[in-house]
Amino acid sequence: MRYIMKKSVLSIVSAAFILAACGSNSASPTPESKPKEKDEQYTIGVTQIMEHPALNLAHEGFQKALEESGLNVKYDVQNAQGDNSANDTIATNFVGANVDLIFANSTPSAQAALSKTTEIPIVFTSVVDPVGAELVASMEEPGGNVTGTSHHHPDSIARTLKFMKEELGAKTIGTVYNAGEQNSRAQIDKIKVQMDELGLVLKEASASTTAEVKQATESIVDKVDVLYIVTDNTVVTAFESVVSVANDNKIPLIAADIDSLDRGAFAAFGVDFFEVGHEAGEMAVKILNGESKPSEIAAQPPKNLKFVINKKTADTIGVEIKPEWNAEILD
Repeated sequence: MRYIMKKSVLSIVSAAFILAACGSNSASPTPESKPKEKDEQYTIGVTQIMEHPALNLAHEGFQKALEESGLNVKYDVQNAQGDNSANDTIATNFVGANVDLIFANSTPSAQAALSKTTEIPIVFTSVVDPVGAELVASMEEPGGNVTGTSHHHPDSIARTLKFMKEELGAKTIGTVYNAGEQNSRAQIDKIKVQMDELGLVLKEASASTTAEVKQATESIVDKVDVLYIVTDNTVVTAFESVVSVANDNKIPLIAADIDSLDRGAFAAFGVDFFEVGHEAGEMAVKILNGESKPSEIAAQPPKNLKFVINKKTADTIGVEIKPEWNAEILD
């Protein structure tokens, strides 16, 4: 449901008074430096590229942090359903409505929001490479009106590839992703660098829509020892198609997010998206309270990396779970 904030008469009068007092020689206060009175309501525009479990968990974590803060918040929640033109429209509408803060849940959502405003505070999450996506100048000093949390743990790719090689005996790794997603290309580039160091080979297949995911997976499954799916919005949305092909061919499917285990992945080195979203929510609280500007809050990678194995899938593809793997087991 779309909620539209109606500014109170008091707020409008106060704003007019401030502008009149400042005159033409002073800039008006930006949203990030003008906290509201305790009983006033904030509107947060939530923009998400599409529906899938990991992004939804990040949104839940974000809202939980705002709830814990005690702030009076209304959400205008919009989902682009994978359509980048809709993504731009959502961002434009939020700017037109003069929301107090934009919560951008995914790389393309954050990029669209930043392209429309350099004044309204933007807090992102579910972003692999905030610097590479040109959202922040650096993780330590974001600059501008944007900060947030990445869901890419710096050790996740290295640990995943090492496990594939040393414990599963893999030599050739297959992956399916949407080459049009910057988020995905950043992960694939990192994978290639580390594969070269380990002497592994990567077989790639591209899928620009969810309808192409199964066929893309089928095109490489007989050429690989393991399938590795990164946090690609297109592929994760059609994840069951990849699971079906992998299981039929008795190929271990390793995901980059632990939420995909419930959907049939064999294993994952990943993070808790609820935690990542919650940390982004804590940043939003500081901004809305006037404690900090986005430029003063360092963008953060996830703190914890989990290794989880789906026992049912392991049994299906005939992989024995070894105690020395020290994995959490999903029954």
